[in-house]
Amino acid sequence: MRYAQGGGLSDERRQFREGIRMMAAERFAEGEPSSAIAKELRVSVRSVQRWRRLWDKGGPRALRSAGSASPPRLSEAQFAQLETELVKGPVAHGWPDQRWTLSRVKTVIGRRFHKSYTLQGVRKLLIRHGFSCQIPTRRAVERDEDQVTGWVKETWPQVEAPRRRSTPGSSSRTSPASR
Repeated sequence: MRYAQGGGLSDERRQFREGIRMMAAERFAEGEPSSAIAKELRVSVRSVQRWRRLWDKGGPRALRSAGSASPPRLSEAQFAQLETELVKGPVAHGWPDQRWTLSRVKTVIGRRFHKSYTLQGVRKLLIRHGFSCQIPTRRAVERDEDQVTGWVKETWPQVEAPRRRSTPGSSSRTSPASR
């Protein structure tokens, strides 16, 4: 299951879902049907049936949350340190320009905390903490608007694929009109 934040459930959300399962367990003990429990708790009947099977095997303990799938590699204190490193900028870490890329952030994490992340892992870590991809708001100083306009008018039409004809054609390959 994927989540919008790029990671798993938060601790609060995990506790909330565990509470719903515990309410379902109380109703299992009372003998209520799965459809009624699902309707009351606003979950799917299949989820209630799955919970009931677990409850039959292990009781309410079987419905407890197992915790997060994997604990974060960087603690909150370490991530705060990473944020201060990112605020210093890439130049302070030896790169020639002011662009943070995922590979650069990965390198800083490796150097500072001796932890190994994949690029996707760095992306998910940053998104989970409220960072987002940024696009520059200003154009480059070196940009020449006249050259850009000329290229769009002269070169682009030659590169662009020819448009389809405006007359209606035929889907038949044997029709002379389709040739």
